This record gives sequence, C-alpha cells and structure tokens, in this order.
Amino acid sequence: MAEDSSFIPIGFGRCALAPFASDPERSRGRLVAESDSPTRTPFQRDRDRIIHSTAFRRLKHKTQVFVAYEGDHFRTRLTHTIEVSQIARAFARALRLDEDLTEAIALVHDFGHTPFGHAGERALDRCMAPYGGFDHNAQSLRIVTALERRYAEFDGLNLSFETLEGLVKHNGPMLGPHSTWQGEVPRPILEFDARYPLDLSRFASLEAQAAAISDDIAYNTHDLDDGLRAGLIHLDDLAELDLAGSILRNVRAQYSNLDPARMANEIMRRHITRMVEDVITATLRRLQEDRIETAQDVRDAGRTLLCFSPEMEELARRTKSFLFARVYRSPSVSRVMTRAETLVEDLYHRFVAAPREMHGAWSEALEGLDEARLARRVSDYLSGMTDSYAVSEHRRLFDDTPELR
Repeated sequence: MAEDSSFIPIGFGRCALAPFASDPERSRGRLVAESDSPTRTPFQRDRDRIIHSTAFRRLKHKTQVFVAYEGDHFRTRLTHTIEVSQIARAFARALRLDEDLTEAIALVHDFGHTPFGHAGERALDRCMAPYGGFDHNAQSLRIVTALERRYAEFDGLNLSFETLEGLVKHNGPMLGPHSTWQGEVPRPILEFDARYPLDLSRFASLEAQAAAISDDIAYNTHDLDDGLRAGLIHLDDLAELDLAGSILRNVRAQYSNLDPARMANEIMRRHITRMVEDVITATLRRLQEDRIETAQDVRDAGRTLLCFSPEMEELARRTKSFLFARVYRSPSVSRVMTRAETLVEDLYHRFVAAPREMHGAWSEALEGLDEARLARRVSDYLSGMTDSYAVSEHRRLFDDTPELR
C-alpha cells in the first residue's frame, strides 16, 4: 500500500485550537503520574474514563425534576448530562476550545447528585451538618478521586488537573476576591486541594465555563419542556416569559396548525439556539474587551468570560423564577420531594445506628471509625444510590415506605 503522508493517528484529528483554549499537550498532569497514550490526548482519556465509570451509569436512575417512574419521557440526570454535553461541545466547536475537555467536564459535573436530586441533597446536608455538610459538587470530586475503584494503581479515575479544576470551579473561583461561592468551601474540596492544589482563587478554563453555562441553558429549556409534559404548565403560559413567549408567538405565526407536541419541540429547540447564539456573541465580545490571548489570561481574568449578554442573563433569570414558581415548587412536585427527603433521612439515621446494614465493602472495616468518618461513609453510600435502590433499601429496613407520587 502506498504511504499516505496525510495519515493522522487516531484521536488526534481536530481543528486548530484557539490560543486561549486548553492545550492537551500542556496539561498539568495527574495526581498519580501515568505514561502518555499513543492514540489519545489526556482529555480524551478523561472523557473515556468518565463514560465507563459506575457513577456515570447510575445517573440513568437518578431524578432530575420528576422521579423516573412518573413517566418514561422525563429527563433523568443522565439525559440531562448528555444534553449539557451536546450544548457545551457546540460552544467548544464555535470558539475553537478543546472539545474533549469540554465534554469531560460536562459529563462529570453531576456525578455527586444524590437519589431524588436536590431533595436528597437537602436531606443529606442536614444530616451531615455537624461534619461539614454535604454538597453535590464536592461529592463529585470525592467520586472521581477516591470512591470509584476500577484501576489497579490508584483510587478514583486519576483525571487530569484541567478536568478536576473544571469540575470544582466551573461556576467560578471558590476563594479570593472573585469567589462566587456562598459560605464555607466544602471540606472535601479543601482536603483534596491540600494534596493537589486546584488554584481555588482563580477562574477555570473556558472549557469549564462552557460546561457551566450549558447546564443553565439545558435545564432552563428542558425543565420547561418537562413541565409542559407533566401538565404543570401549558403552552399559553409561556406567553408570560419574554424569551419563550416571543418564540411561541413566532412559531404560531409561522405554523398556525401545528399540533401541541410539535409546537413544544419547535419552541424548545429555538429556545436553546437563541441562548447559545447569545453566549457566543457575548463571549467573543468579552474576549476582545479583556484582551484574552492565552489560557492563563482566562484564569487570571477578573470575571467569567463565557457568559450570557446582560439582556439574556435577565431573560434566563426570569425563566428560572418562572420554573421555581410553576414547576419546582408546585404542590405535586413538592409533595414528592418532601417524602423523598424523609426517605433519605430515614436511611441515613438507620445506617449510622447500624452500619452493618450497608451492603458490600461499605459495612466492612468499621473498627476505629470515629463519628465523623462513619457519617461520611454513610453519606458516600447513600449519595451513590439510585432512586430505585434507595426505595428498595427503605422497604427492606422499614415497615412503612412513603409513596413517591
């Protein structure tokens, strides 16, 4: 066969990166040093490890807004994560960022969520209050640095600095004058930072910022869609919103006889497009204003660079307020989530009192654990549960299990 001088090794064919993108050839490495792969960049390996992890598979059976058995078509944590990843990759492609790093951060960002979503997190945070509380982002870090047990030479996934940094700081710095964090930084993050500094006072990469805003775009859109599917809101209710309402009017003017299901889908896809295009325009403007030329310039910037315009930020805020009032805090959702919190708290207190009721290695080597370490082990065990497993465990251990409907 004739020699082909245009051959590119598998995994390395990509568009030229922008100068302010994260360059995989300049990665700051891993906590445990590993030899390079001949076919994949460090960020590709991170993404692949995330996808093959047990925590990623569990997202399939964890609540986004509606518990999974309320309907087959509602989003779960897994489908939400995939939608976030798709939007984030669109930003990476448009801005010439590293797509693999962007995707890795998007795919891992919700690993630490408990069963029943934020309801389970609220319950565990109350239970863990004497021991530093519980935060799903900090729990994501624990999963990828300690709790996943897949590799012979290390605990966790041994992800690169850039992926860990993006996981922890995708919403902004956690320390220093530009911190966006409310309250004390979660203890698991500070403990890991002492071993492997993540520059908590600096901004994360544009790839991480892309994942963060994609999360906002995804849930602001698909929670409207799921609210319509659940009957908590109706198409005409979208007229209350400047963004979704203007799209509703445009679609009705263009397709006067469109059935409701197609109408809803047309609105949602345009909703995402409007927000994505706004972010790209606003980001390019900020990059120019702040004279961003390198990845280090991004980290040293005094503000988030990949963002909505002020006008779209206000529209997104109004959408979020609408969702809180009409969907998240609706009587039917609140009733289910209150019962879910009770279920999680019941399990926590039972496992703390009788830790050998936990399955597998979780109930082993309990001797010598002080109160705080036992509580953390129980919260690790509980937070990893899927919705269905948490319900089945409650039924095993208690005579009366709340009906989550």
